[in-house]
Amino acid sequence: MLTVYSIPALESNYFWLLQPVPGEPDAYILDPGDAQPVMDCLHQHQLRLAGIIITHHHWDHTDGIDELLAHFPVPVYGPDSRRIPQVTHTLQDGDTLELPSLRLEVLAVPGHTLDHLAYLYTANQHTASQPAKLFCGDSLFAGGCGRMFEGQPEQMLASLNKLAALPEDTLVYCSHEYTLANLQFAVQVEPDNKALTERLQTVQQIRQQHLSTLPSTIAIERRTNPFLRCHLPAIKGAAEQHIGSKLTSDASVFAAIRRWKDQA
Repeated sequence: MLTVYSIPALESNYFWLLQPVPGEPDAYILDPGDAQPVMDCLHQHQLRLAGIIITHHHWDHTDGIDELLAHFPVPVYGPDSRRIPQVTHTLQDGDTLELPSLRLEVLAVPGHTLDHLAYLYTANQHTASQPAKLFCGDSLFAGGCGRMFEGQPEQMLASLNKLAALPEDTLVYCSHEYTLANLQFAVQVEPDNKALTERLQTVQQIRQQHLSTLPSTIAIERRTNPFLRCHLPAIKGAAEQHIGSKLTSDASVFAAIRRWKDQA
């Protein structure tokens, strides 16, 4: 059974440390933007770094790679990007990352950046009761999505729709604690969504206790995340009212609420 350790770091990041086999020391780190918190977690749990997995090239996901490699000469898996020269094993959409006791499906999710990958863990037949786990970097957030730094609206919406099509019980491990701010924006877009207002209240209580809101699930995101609901009349109507003109496609709705969020 895969064990996932949450490593809070920097201002809002989470690095995810994956231990494939309980009792075995090998572990893999996702998106280490800072090396020291990773080394502290490894020491605390008496684990040994066996590999580094990267979703995209932004500094807060990659800046810890070199220092970790100085201590642990391990493989680095990630997108084929000149901005991540440390990657030793490049991956692309549809690949399967086969590691000892750990198998991750690779999903290309361009939009936030063009090189963005997500990784899906699905339990094998011996651990079938364990839900799938999605490690999605800055593509899909709890209650929101990443900014479009490089991609186009059609491209990013297609990426989000790909993730939204995963099984409802899939656990969503994104890379930032942005949930409260995302939901505060979401209720502006869809104020009559009861599931959303209830989620916001719950998240407010969680954050008042300085606890993590992650992981989320695909089911929760489908019900409350406006960026996964661009096909619905309520979201389209809110976007049209905000910009004062008609919108003719789901991608244009997505673009409108993404701009709205950027300016909020």
